[in-house]
Amino acid sequence: MSISFAGKVAIVTGAGGGLGRAYALELGRRGARVVVNDLSASRDGTGHSDAALQVVEEIRKAGGEAMSNGGSVAEYEQMVEMVAKTKEAWGGVHILINNAGILRDKSFAKMEPADFELVVRVHLLGSAFTTRAVWDTMREQNYGRIVMTTSSAGLGGNFGQSNYAAAKLGLVGLAKSLSHEGARNNIRVNVLAPTAATRMTENIFPEEALAAFQPEYVAAGALFLASEDAPNNVILGAGAGVFQSAWVTMNEGVLLDHDHCTVEGVAAAWGQISDRSTDAPVANGMEQFHNAVELLTKAKG
Repeated sequence: MSISFAGKVAIVTGAGGGLGRAYALELGRRGARVVVNDLSASRDGTGHSDAALQVVEEIRKAGGEAMSNGGSVAEYEQMVEMVAKTKEAWGGVHILINNAGILRDKSFAKMEPADFELVVRVHLLGSAFTTRAVWDTMREQNYGRIVMTTSSAGLGGNFGQSNYAAAKLGLVGLAKSLSHEGARNNIRVNVLAPTAATRMTENIFPEEALAAFQPEYVAAGALFLASEDAPNNVILGAGAGVFQSAWVTMNEGVLLDHDHCTVEGVAAAWGQISDRSTDAPVANGMEQFHNAVELLTKAKG
């Protein structure tokens, strides 16, 4: 079965190189009309980066349709303008892959607040701004596929990346909330955790690993999450041809009676509280409340 994106309009942010470029090229190859967003040198976003123009040219040479956009994801008005131009040219927006990002790695003790704020603004607020810019269009169409980009650093933390990790785990919460809000309008929102050799990771990956971790090996996962038959509310890890699922989980927990609902009581029960044998994915924000009510009801019965 061949998965086609013919008739679909896609926006990929940060698509001038690395992962975004790989996504844009594959979308174009499979029939989508692609907006290649990459930050231009102009502060107002009116220019076109050389990298974005090169990707557009590659898509066109392969027989596809594409246009560039130099807007900053960190500036909401520029994202609104990008979406308006896309709709004017092609009538709608069906796919958004939020890929744009930066790094400002330092230990938390040495990190300036401005570097923390900037990384959160680009990754988390930038994805929120771009998604908000397409949201009404997708609701009106009763169709949308949105991919957020998290990281194993967000899922598990990483030394020297407190800003990046905070933003990346924040994107998981954003995606999970929007997957519920968009479901009635056939908007599916998923999260991709890529591992690839790109400009952002060139100083992290050992030389021998670069060939195995090419961006093209991640693109299959990104496009699956953007496809018509995509799931909803999943976290997909992808890298070097390895694909895996990740979950936010919670165990059943332990009910402490009032006499033992103390600091000492929690400490004494910690072995049971931290036992993962009853772990299950958290499906929505009310599950913790419902689980507590269920345990209270059982105790009374």
